[in-house]
Amino acid sequence: MAEEILKLSAVKLREEIQKGNITPTEVVETFAKRIDQVEEKVKAFVTLTVERAYEEAKNYDGKGKLAGIPIAVKDNILTYGVRTTCSSKMLENFVAPYDATVSEKLKKEGAILIGKTNMDEFAMGSSTEFSAFGATRNPWDLERVPGGSSGGSAAVVAALMSPISLGSDTGGSIRQPAAFCGVIGLKPTYGRVSRYGLVAFASSLDQIGPFGRYTEDVALLLEVISGHDPRDSTSAKKEVPAYTEEIRKPIKGLKAGIPKEIFELGLSGEVKEIFEKWVESLKAEGVEVETVELPMLKYAIPIYYIIATSEASSNLARYDGVRYGYRTPDYKDLQEMYTKTRDEGFGAEVKRRIMLGTFALSTGYYDAYYLKAKKIQRLLYEDFIKAFQKVDVILTPTTPTPAFRFGEKLQNPIDMYLSDIFTVSVNLATLPAVSVPIGLTKNNLPVGGQIIGRPWEESTILRVSRAWEEISNFSQWVPEL
Repeated sequence: MAEEILKLSAVKLREEIQKGNITPTEVVETFAKRIDQVEEKVKAFVTLTVERAYEEAKNYDGKGKLAGIPIAVKDNILTYGVRTTCSSKMLENFVAPYDATVSEKLKKEGAILIGKTNMDEFAMGSSTEFSAFGATRNPWDLERVPGGSSGGSAAVVAALMSPISLGSDTGGSIRQPAAFCGVIGLKPTYGRVSRYGLVAFASSLDQIGPFGRYTEDVALLLEVISGHDPRDSTSAKKEVPAYTEEIRKPIKGLKAGIPKEIFELGLSGEVKEIFEKWVESLKAEGVEVETVELPMLKYAIPIYYIIATSEASSNLARYDGVRYGYRTPDYKDLQEMYTKTRDEGFGAEVKRRIMLGTFALSTGYYDAYYLKAKKIQRLLYEDFIKAFQKVDVILTPTTPTPAFRFGEKLQNPIDMYLSDIFTVSVNLATLPAVSVPIGLTKNNLPVGGQIIGRPWEESTILRVSRAWEEISNFSQWVPEL
């Protein structure tokens, strides 16, 4: 029975609980045992809240769309009374004094927090190697990275330690680890989900989104966390569709565009082959495929790293040792306290991005870098909107390669940044996109395909995900641990 519980979707788990076939306590116990078995190998959690989860399961009242369902949450999303560290020494002992809006919504719908997941420090990285608490490992191959920065949230779902999880996506931080770990990861349209209580990296790009092994679970979780929030000035006043119903609509007759530029951007042979087979499978289901042009796509990485680092340098100025978080124990005066606190509290990648951003915003360079990047960002958005006049969705691989080995890209930050080459453009253009598993390499590593939609059309991309899930049965691909 335990194995059955682990492999059930969140939707089916909820049904079984409601029918009285299983209890929330049994569900929590089953996932807690699984965590005991595999967490030592995967290292996906920063903080476990299993005892608290048992208490919540005992007090189950049956109310809510996620009643009795365990969930793991990325450690940059505030959870009242639970440590929120952003995987940084700077916030190592910070306990959230209030809930993020998404955390409130999860509680309201009866979800049970089972733990906070590991990540690249302050969400800056593509491999979860930049965590102050050690790297998370990919459940498909423990010698490889799970992707980042939401590597822990992808790994817990892939390793069956939680049926669903939440991550955040600034330039691909949900979709890239979803691709590496063989699960579904969705980045909603900017403004669809409140950022209140999400520790900021780059405020104009950050979005919270769901992970799951089943499209229906991802649709349900998106339904729960979406909606306008007056506490977030960038939250949109848009009605939230019934995603769980919308995904059942057929995909026959949908038009999909393949950007011709993707084949010029360092795509590995094996990923290209799997991607082309995936496109052919969708064609066989009645999807009409044509080539589209996104001429500004080749500039996505440089403009992303100017805009994101500029906003990061501003957002991270608050960690100065004065109000909360880490403070160096040894200093002579205020200046030395600031300097040593930031030097000791931040890791190498965070420091690199703060320095890049501070430079890009400095007098004499603002116009040459930041302003120019914002202008090209607008042109990239217009490229997408023009393409969407011809097609309903755009298809790309999620990443140019499968998961890479630990240490492989640490010596060359640019090489690491290029692993997000297909994902950053979506954040820059504020669009929704989902990564779905589309195949396995000869080494049994998952490959992800990215489905990009028009603004606010998460339903359409989830319809494609659902149809592909039924054809391929990818929800049953589980790594052996």
